[in-house]
Amino acid sequence: MDMDDEKINMNNNKPHLLIYAHYYDLASTAQIIRDLAEGMIETFRISVICVVPSYLGTVEETWKKQKYYFEKIDGVEVVRVRVPGFSKENKKSRIKNILTYFFRAMWVTGKIENVDYVMSVSQPPILGGLLGVWGKWTKKNTKGQRAKFIYQIQDFNPEQVLAVNYSKNAIITNLMMTLDKFSCKQSDLVITVGRDLIETLRNRFNDEKKKIPKHVLINNWIDEKEIYPLSENNERVLSFKKCYQLEDKFIFMYSGNIGLYYDLENLIKVVEKFKPGTKTKDGREVAFVFVGDGTVLYSLKKYVKQHQMDNVTFIPYQDKKDLIYSLNAGDVHWCVNAKGIKGVSCPSKYYGLAAVGKPVLGVLEEESEVRCLIEDTQGGLVSNPGEYSEVKKNIQWFIENADNSALKKMGQNGHKYLMENLTKDLSVRKYAKEILNT
Repeated sequence: MDMDDEKINMNNNKPHLLIYAHYYDLASTAQIIRDLAEGMIETFRISVICVVPSYLGTVEETWKKQKYYFEKIDGVEVVRVRVPGFSKENKKSRIKNILTYFFRAMWVTGKIENVDYVMSVSQPPILGGLLGVWGKWTKKNTKGQRAKFIYQIQDFNPEQVLAVNYSKNAIITNLMMTLDKFSCKQSDLVITVGRDLIETLRNRFNDEKKKIPKHVLINNWIDEKEIYPLSENNERVLSFKKCYQLEDKFIFMYSGNIGLYYDLENLIKVVEKFKPGTKTKDGREVAFVFVGDGTVLYSLKKYVKQHQMDNVTFIPYQDKKDLIYSLNAGDVHWCVNAKGIKGVSCPSKYYGLAAVGKPVLGVLEEESEVRCLIEDTQGGLVSNPGEYSEVKKNIQWFIENADNSALKKMGQNGHKYLMENLTKDLSVRKYAKEILNT
């Protein structure tokens, strides 16, 4: 449906929630937003403004015919804006892609009527928050009251940019900080996904304590009804292993975005210390598997090729319906962040690892949300980012104890805690309650 001459005017008794989400397909945050939207459909009328499917950079011809597309997906009104394709290695193409989404999302906001609440996600950096401010300023409900603004912060920027030295231009990063603090101040509620992110929010306003925005912590999740433990003899798990020549191997798996914020270019050097042919005590050959895509994938592949690391396998992103099989194929799962990411970003991949009941090899800063979860549940082994000798030691421990019941117990601990405290339904109910109470 062409949006040029249409308006979304949804008339029923439920309050109307408009969500700005950069992506609504494939990406981990996109899945969180989709679960959230579909989970709250009994409480709210929900509209989502997002880009056409393009997370990996490619825009199919189907999505190039119009500037705006309208869909209804499982009860959610989805407005997609056309954006140009991009390369994750090309900054200019990514900026063009993001700015196109930003301005077209602003324009199409005018086509959506009678809004009670606006929720925006902190992606793309800074602009996600500003879209929420725009929605608050321009949208009113049927009573003529301005929409309430809920700012969902998955990642803090410019803190994230600074942590990985993506930009050293003080003028740019100071402007980013000013703009995102402005978005926080304009919000009626900030929702963050970790206790360390709460501290970052408070520290931002340390000199103006009375102006700390209202905030709440709600953990991310995985749909535990879709992702759960399977038998190691499950036919689809065995098929996945066979497809990538991983049968009868002890698998260390990294699954997710192979991007800037995980120190993977240094961790691959630790992996190199475990030469092809390394075996566990029960005779399985050790394999290191990376599932996903991202800005540093090329450099990882190049390093692996140069150093003849035949025990390393790269696998593309798995479809949502197949994720349960790929995650269950791993014996130990990496959950990592680069140094400086504490309080800035929370690796939501952890929830999927706990959901399949696998032990976690964590490289995370002390007192960060996910490290606390791993330590509290005794769900794996953790070390600090940059302490590569400790990372090596932890890998070696898993290899030496591959047939030990302690590994299975670690996975069971994480899964038990998730099922009791971190389910999708529990978090979605918290969102609905907090939004209605805003």
